[in-house]
Amino acid sequence: MPNIGRYISLVNFICEKYIGIGCQKTNNGGPLRLIMRHKENVPVTFAVSVADIVLWAALYPLLSDSGELRSVRGWFERVGGLEACQTSARRVLQGKGVEALKTFLQKLPATQTQRRDSPTNANEAEDGEHVMTVEEIEEAAQVWSEGLKASPAVSERKHPVLPQEGKRNVLLTSALPYVNNVPHLGNIIGCVLSADVFARYGRLRGWNLLYICGTDEYGTATENKAREEGLTPQEICDKYHAVHADIYQWFQIDFDFFGRTTTERQTEIAQDIFWRLHERGFLLEDTVEQLRCESCQRFLADRFVEGECPHCRYPEARGDQCDKCGRLINAVELRNPQCKVCKETPVIRSSKHLFLNLPKLESELEQWLAKSTGSGDWTANARHITRSWLRDGLKPRCITRDLLWGTPVPHEDYKQKVFYVWFDAPIGYLSITANYTDQWEKWWKNPQQVELYNFMAKDNVPFHSVVFPCSLLGAQDNYTLVNHLIATEYLNYEDTKFSKSRGVGVFGDMAKDTGIPSDVWRFYLLYLRPEGQDSAFSWSDMALKNNSELLNNLGNFINRAGMFVSKFFDGRVPEMLLNEDDKRLIAQVRWELKQYIQLLDKVRIRDALKCILNISRHGNQYIQVNEPWKKIKGGDGDRRRAGTVTGVSVNVACLLSVVLEPYMPSVSHTIRQQLQAPPTCVSTMLQNTGTFICTLPAGHCIGTVSPLFQKLENEQIEALRKRFGGQQVCKRHSSIINHAAVETKPSSGAFVINRCAFVFQGNKVRVLKAQKAEKSVLDKEVETLLDLKKQLSLAEGKNPAAQKGKKK
Repeated sequence: MPNIGRYISLVNFICEKYIGIGCQKTNNGGPLRLIMRHKENVPVTFAVSVADIVLWAALYPLLSDSGELRSVRGWFERVGGLEACQTSARRVLQGKGVEALKTFLQKLPATQTQRRDSPTNANEAEDGEHVMTVEEIEEAAQVWSEGLKASPAVSERKHPVLPQEGKRNVLLTSALPYVNNVPHLGNIIGCVLSADVFARYGRLRGWNLLYICGTDEYGTATENKAREEGLTPQEICDKYHAVHADIYQWFQIDFDFFGRTTTERQTEIAQDIFWRLHERGFLLEDTVEQLRCESCQRFLADRFVEGECPHCRYPEARGDQCDKCGRLINAVELRNPQCKVCKETPVIRSSKHLFLNLPKLESELEQWLAKSTGSGDWTANARHITRSWLRDGLKPRCITRDLLWGTPVPHEDYKQKVFYVWFDAPIGYLSITANYTDQWEKWWKNPQQVELYNFMAKDNVPFHSVVFPCSLLGAQDNYTLVNHLIATEYLNYEDTKFSKSRGVGVFGDMAKDTGIPSDVWRFYLLYLRPEGQDSAFSWSDMALKNNSELLNNLGNFINRAGMFVSKFFDGRVPEMLLNEDDKRLIAQVRWELKQYIQLLDKVRIRDALKCILNISRHGNQYIQVNEPWKKIKGGDGDRRRAGTVTGVSVNVACLLSVVLEPYMPSVSHTIRQQLQAPPTCVSTMLQNTGTFICTLPAGHCIGTVSPLFQKLENEQIEALRKRFGGQQVCKRHSSIINHAAVETKPSSGAFVINRCAFVFQGNKVRVLKAQKAEKSVLDKEVETLLDLKKQLSLAEGKNPAAQKGKKK
């Protein structure tokens, strides 16, 4: 039977719209009840129950045009004779027949159902652990024992990456960040970092994948930033494009190409799409009222006017959309509008503009959406936001602006205008690809061979699911349209929002100054990735996750496994004679690997990360139960048992190095270096549905093992919380470790960063000493610690040279 929740929505539409009948649940969870009243609030009696109405709506597609089921046709026609039902059917179907009902239901928001966080069955979700069968355990042990066979390593990328026959060709984009400011942590996790994880994963899986991004550089925001800094718009773009590129490089975002929109190819492609839309009758001309700031002597772009939302009264609604209720807004509808630049009240003026005729493209859009959302991986919020746009009915969308900085409109009547950023910016994906390769059309005009993934925050959804697809559909040039739209919710900072002006929150150019490695930042942002709802960055939680999940769970297991090989078996993997406990662990790890692949195939990035932590958790429990450090001191049987536990554990550590690569690439590389793992282990274990095998056989020689993570101390975290809680200085600080000179009277921000880096490095040296690391490794880290100590002394206003004469 069709989704009953949607039919209840239809019943509510019928009843509330036309006669004020409501269909709702009772407070005690009892059955649905019917509320009936006339529009004039006069009670009305109908000889019909709510069950009749629901069943009538559900059976409408079957019975309205069919002569079947004659025994219920009399009842169906009596209920259908209600004025409310007749009026509703005319309103919904609009003379198009029952096929129109499908389109109508697709526009309704989906009913809120509980979403499972993993692809396990109900019992497994409740128990929290998959129960292994004897068959699963034996099969896993058999596959594991077969070991690493001849398998090609992940091939090195050769540019340009182009679609290939017979391969899965994946085109991946993340929303183009505005060039006019420094991205904060929420921007990074919402777009480029999430996309990077999936891109790395896809490459490991052997997909032919191209990851494209770049800075969005046109629009009023850039003009105003240029005016603030006394630069030209192009100079601002050049400056901040370099800032963005540097930040993403530090976060290890592995783009195939990171471009920009201020290029000749952008103008060429955008104007071509414009003319194709114009020639095919998908553009309208109209005179509109818009807000103009007389103080600034300019028309105000949507994002540079704020006021009270006319729908929900939110006081900080933008001129294009309300962030609270999500409704579209015309800037002139705002109550008490203000220019965001000068805070003056703008006035209404008229100007002639061109519009994309979205209503004319609505039918074609709906057909494409039904196919794309039906076969692709669209996040729930992307589906919901798109449906809400369609439910409200599409309206013409203005694509021109009275600005100077933008792609010129090539029409003679509009030569003083530029394209609106939300028409122009998504075309940047195409132009950036065109700047990467002159064979860009093999990606962007090849929907038969190419799968397109878009990554973004939820506020970008309607422009990627409605406006941009309509532009490409209207151009009628066989463009590749999005198959999978992946949208996050918002990431907030502690209990507030990120604010560069107020100095609140961590921005991309500040993260590396904390002394915390980029892999740890990646891990924590991905751990709390806002998938189903908004989430918040917390310093105390970051420390907790670092110290518990990375240090005590993941790092502890991998380090112990490697150290046992080095300490007990002279650096060579011992012989492994599996018993039932070993086989059960292998089966558990294999199951988690399969879950990891299933989840990441569906872009469930946060949930897949939990699988990695589960694997190391199983490993730690296995080591604790079997106690190889005790058994190595026993007789021959105990020593063999210690060898088996050590060998299995170090092979689990090798698997962890593989599955960590999309999340923590540097840590992943370090683990494989320490274990001297064969390169083919990556492609072998991630092929098909996941294959956990013995990649480090008996006799394999591992390298030098050292700790992967350092503890974040309370003192360090409290200093960082203060540093980024609204008191940081405006001056941009360089990385402390690479900083050669420190001011004799530095800012409090520089002192905090010096102190944090010093504490962090001290912890690292202590751990290395406890692990009896090689002298060359230890000496290098001690040298870094002494250098930081010197810098800290300078930051405190002391003379480091004078300190040397003091007694120890």
